[in-house]
Amino acid sequence: MASVSIETFIAGFGEEPGYLDYARVGPLSRVVAEESAAYLRLLEHGRHGSLEAFAAQDTRVRAAAAVLTGFDAEQIVFQPSTTHGLMHTMFGLEGGVLLSADEFPSLPISVVRAHEAMNVVRPVWLETDRGRVTPGLIREQIDDAVAAVAVSLVDSRTGYLCDLEGIRQVIGERILIVDAIQGFGVVDAPWQLADVVVAGGQKWCRAGWGTGIMALSDRALDRLTPVFSGYTGTDELEVWGEVPPPSGGARGYRVSNPDPIAEARFAAALEELALVGVPAVNAAIADRVTEVIDLADEFAIPVVSSRDEQERAGIVVLEPPVEQVALLSASLHNHGVTATTRLGTVRLSVHAGTGEETLDMLRAAFVSYATAAVY
Repeated sequence: MASVSIETFIAGFGEEPGYLDYARVGPLSRVVAEESAAYLRLLEHGRHGSLEAFAAQDTRVRAAAAVLTGFDAEQIVFQPSTTHGLMHTMFGLEGGVLLSADEFPSLPISVVRAHEAMNVVRPVWLETDRGRVTPGLIREQIDDAVAAVAVSLVDSRTGYLCDLEGIRQVIGERILIVDAIQGFGVVDAPWQLADVVVAGGQKWCRAGWGTGIMALSDRALDRLTPVFSGYTGTDELEVWGEVPPPSGGARGYRVSNPDPIAEARFAAALEELALVGVPAVNAAIADRVTEVIDLADEFAIPVVSSRDEQERAGIVVLEPPVEQVALLSASLHNHGVTATTRLGTVRLSVHAGTGEETLDMLRAAFVSYATAAVY
């Protein structure tokens, strides 16, 4: 298989300068936009024999996800979003699930909803170190009632990249659930240490909304129950006049037929990532993150996300004095920098394609902020 250079990959970034919000949503990559347009035209014209091309996208996207995750394609099922995969997971579990209440809401809400509805799974709240979930904290707080541990690969508020290897060593044979959306496609994580990996493609993979995967280990398939399993979640091609059981594999977690155009978009993104190599993308991001941190330091803007490359991905979190958060946010906006302000912090998220013009715009915003700030 031919490879793609990091320069060619970066050339596929078409967003305007100033975009630093990939942790919220990544603008479509060129290959994804072209793939989407091609399949939309195919659907528009209804050409004879074209339906077979749409039907092939499910196999294609699972094969592409298998290359990046190391899971077998039959252990992967397409999902419309990360949250859909988490809901499938939590409603299918029994026992305690150890997790932080400070995780992105999809995780704690899915556990609580499952507990309230079925009363077979229950949340066990983990006390964290300023939102960081570490193996040491899990070791201190885990007990025999905990059947699973759930964690974000990268915390959306702190930017902290969790230690999957350390967590696996601590939890033993318990189910390890990873919400991987913050970092999937740009972090070369040891995915096979997890039992459930759920991710969406609308952020770092730049594949647009409505794209996601759920990958399940053999242990997860053995212990989870596919509670929401629809008519396409069986092993039968036709189910008229009968109600067959859910598939014993990942397919059992399908509710209906997936959107084949969304699958094509996600497949195109994952195929390109496989060709360029996630480590190469990660290295480019690491360089840009360092530049952003250096800029913040130059203007004495406190950085509260990790500076250690082993504990970070593409997110830099700034925490100016409370009374100056609005000023920093306004300065970024006035200089055309797209970022996220939330709960007293400003989150900047960079990608491999973040260029010098964007960094120049960020510098200009910091200059305006520093000039106007009153200490």
